[in-house]
Amino acid sequence: MPELPEVETTCRGITPYIINQKIQTVIIRQAKLRWPIPEDLPKFLSNSSLHAVKRRAKYLLLEFDKGHVLIHLGMSGSLRIVDNDQASGKHDHIDLVFYNKKALRLTDPRKFGAVLWLGKSPYQHFLLSKLGPEPLSEEFNGSYLYECSRNRKLSVKQFIMDQQIVAGIGNIYANEALFLSGIRPIRSAGNISKKRYQILSKSIQTILKNAIKQGGTTLKDFVGSDGKPGYFRQQLQVYGKAGLPCPACNTTLKELKISNRLTVFCQNCQK
Repeated sequence: MPELPEVETTCRGITPYIINQKIQTVIIRQAKLRWPIPEDLPKFLSNSSLHAVKRRAKYLLLEFDKGHVLIHLGMSGSLRIVDNDQASGKHDHIDLVFYNKKALRLTDPRKFGAVLWLGKSPYQHFLLSKLGPEPLSEEFNGSYLYECSRNRKLSVKQFIMDQQIVAGIGNIYANEALFLSGIRPIRSAGNISKKRYQILSKSIQTILKNAIKQGGTTLKDFVGSDGKPGYFRQQLQVYGKAGLPCPACNTTLKELKISNRLTVFCQNCQK
């Protein structure tokens, strides 16, 4: 599933081609995604200019004259810039066609993505209104995590993946950040010191920044806006490597499930 680095990579990739461009038409081939694409979306966007492309957590926000389009890539979705006359494929569900002869195309084989109209006040929408701070923002640091974690009994991995605590951290990067921090994923969030949360917050930021530089992580379906895969997979230390030697100490990496999500860690390095 595309996580924060993949969505940020997409955001940066598509922006130069469509910013300040005007919509010519909207082509909806398949409206039945996770939530139905609004039937009147073409009416809202007709002859409307795109003023900004933003990311919030794992969502993209496209700001037009009359409001915002929210796009979520779901489990397997990707956004690409194509020529407006490029033939569509089986899983190409919607095109936003611009007058500069470019189109923003959503491809989503599993149909778990979303394209929604949010109007003028997007951050009041239920998908965005309760999100925590961005992990790459000044609001996010060890002191913040420490204060939020007091009296919390859930595992630290569940804690940092809670979107109301911090926005955008998914399973891949939670595994990697906890390994870099030397913190065992199953530890209770409320029993971790402020000093260790300071290390964890910096590790989260380091992992995310590195992943963005590499264009995200390609495991199965994700490709960037240019159709190319992300290369951070080559730098993964633990995710997907259960049974292999720890890259730091050679101890065999262990795997377990936390809230039905695969978790890989080193029993020696992570305490």
